[in-house]
Parts: sequence; structure tokens; C-alpha cells
Amino acid sequence: MKHKKTWFDYFNIFFMICLCISMIYPFIYMGAISLSSDVFVLQGKVHLWPKGFTTKTYEQVFADERILRSYWNTIVYVVVGTSISLITTSMGAYALSRKKMIWKKQLSFFIVFTMLFNGGMIPTYLVVKGLGLLNTMWAMVLPYAISAYNFFVMRTFFNNIPEELEDAGKVDGLSDWGVFWRIAMPLSKPVLATIGLFYAVYIWNNFMGALLYLRDSDLWPLQMILRNIVFQNGFDQDNITGTDTVALAESIKYATILVSTIPILCVYPFIQKYFVKGAMLGSVKG
Repeated sequence: MKHKKTWFDYFNIFFMICLCISMIYPFIYMGAISLSSDVFVLQGKVHLWPKGFTTKTYEQVFADERILRSYWNTIVYVVVGTSISLITTSMGAYALSRKKMIWKKQLSFFIVFTMLFNGGMIPTYLVVKGLGLLNTMWAMVLPYAISAYNFFVMRTFFNNIPEELEDAGKVDGLSDWGVFWRIAMPLSKPVLATIGLFYAVYIWNNFMGALLYLRDSDLWPLQMILRNIVFQNGFDQDNITGTDTVALAESIKYATILVSTIPILCVYPFIQKYFVKGAMLGSVKG
């Protein structure tokens, strides 16, 4: 039966189109500015399409050693941090999803408690300092290893795995670790991809952690360098040549923002097929 569209449907379509344009337009504008000649940028003639196409702004961006170094730091933090987060979250969530787990309710209560109340910035800083993590890469990884929200999404997913599979695995001689690694984990690809994306995006955009815990600029992630360039005009002016340095510096800001944003956006299409399925399976109690 053909569904007849109502005024509410048309409103939703119009609203979604406006919402999409509002989110996509800034990227199009920044791309157009960063690929345009500084003459047209100064004249304010660039809106949707590049004018006087040039790639010299991106050449300036990638010629700055600080950006390349921070890029590498960010990739290391994302890979190491996401791996640690997935391992610790999945192991903890699986343990608390089993009915035979002792103190299951008490441990769940303490985790829920952290979602409502937390120590705050200063106590967290003192803990990180006390553990000797200041000014190390581990300060960008370990304090964010487990998110309570992601933990419960994954635990709910593990709750839906039939206990008969666990019993069959133990009949075949598997230990608890064997059941987790050989049965639960292969069935958890959708939720692992979803939670992994959550962790990766958070670590990629983690600006406050670097601001609080890192003093050595060689350890700074991309977001710190981006902040210096955008808010403090921290780009190396000696690398900028030509007369229209103001326009070129503005173009370089936009190019840097795109360079720091596009890689994490490119990850999403590869795990999109797991994303909706993983979020729904992990959020609906069976």
C-alpha cells in the first residue's frame, strides 16, 4: 500500500535538507577558501567553488613539521587508545553480563555512580600526576580507557548472547577465557565496530586531555596545533611567502582544519554497515 505523504512528512524532509546543508556548507566553504587564490579570498569572492585554483596552502600546511609530528602523535593515540579501550571495555562488559559473576550488582552500581558523579578536573589531574603519567603518551590513553556509557551498551549486547553457546563451549573443553575469545568476540563485530568508532572519534578530538597533561610540544596531538593556529595565529609566518600573507594565513587555517577533520570522517563509511546494527543490538535489552 502506497504511503501518502502528509504535511508533517514534507516538513521533516525540508527540515532534514536544511540541517544537512547547515552541516555540509562549512566544509564546502573551507575547502573553497583553502583551494582559492589569495587575491579572490581578499576580495571576498569565494563562496562555494574555488577561484584561481591553487594547492599552495596545503603545501604550506604539510611543510610545517609540527603538523606532521602532531598528526603522527594523534594516529598513535587513536590506535593505541582505541585498542586498549576495546579490550578493557569488552572484557569488563562480558564479565558483568554473566549471571554467575559475583558482586555483579554492586560493581554495576559503582560504574553507574560515575555516570552521575565524577571527581572533576582537579582530582583527575592529581590522579594522573600521582601515577606519573604527566607528559607521557599514556596520559592521552589510560584516563579514557573505559567509558561507562559504552560499557553498558556493550554489556547489554553480551546479555543477548544465549547461554547455551557458553555451555556448548564448556562442554567442548573451553575455559571462560576461551568462551569469551572464541565465541563471544566473533559474534560481537557490530558492537565492537560501533564502540570502537565512539572511542576513536573521542580520542581524535581530545583537546582538553592534551591541554591538561602534556607540556612537551613534541607530544601534542593535532588538536593542540590546530588550536594554536586558529586562535593564536601560531602558524610559522616565515614559511608564508608572497604579499597577501593575511589571506594566505586565513586559507592555511581552513586547510589545517580540513586536514585534521577529514581522516576521521573517512573512517565512517567503512564501518557504516556495522554501525546501526551494533548500536541497536547494544541499546535494546533482549
